[in-house]
Amino acid sequence: MKQPRAARPKAPPRVDHPVRPLDELDRQLLAHLQHDARITSVELARRLHLSSAGLQKRVRKLEDRGVIERYATVLSRSAVGLDLLCFVQVSLAHHQPNSVKRFPDRVRILPQVLECHYLTGEVDYLLKVVVASHQELERFLFEKLMKIAGIDRIRTSIVLKEIKTSTALPL
Repeated sequence: MKQPRAARPKAPPRVDHPVRPLDELDRQLLAHLQHDARITSVELARRLHLSSAGLQKRVRKLEDRGVIERYATVLSRSAVGLDLLCFVQVSLAHHQPNSVKRFPDRVRILPQVLECHYLTGEVDYLLKVVVASHQELERFLFEKLMKIAGIDRIRTSIVLKEIKTSTALPL
């Protein structure tokens, strides 16, 4: 079974022209890939009524434009022993340019942090964190996160049950 080719390193998006809109065929192609990135090129071309070469050209253009950023395998957290999912709200003590810049640099290297979002409002950052246990969460918070300079307050919420999880964008 042929798998989609690995994404090439993407060029930075050009800012001197507007983003080209997706046509209906692009949307269908992307919907199929979001649902099953392992679908064969032959099957995908058949479903979209395209030639194999036409499909490959269209996928390559979407990759080159940065619409398709990369291909990934989604793992079951519980199957790999990472049962605790948390959201951590972080407020910085000082909103100096260096503090605001330094925090994301330090967080990027922490493998427990799946996502980091810079927010408006009372909280500066929202982190999505995954760990194996409450003890590992405690170690992460006290030995890793709280050691980052400039943090004023941390609030942690532990997820009791995931109601919906998706990586698919609504096209």
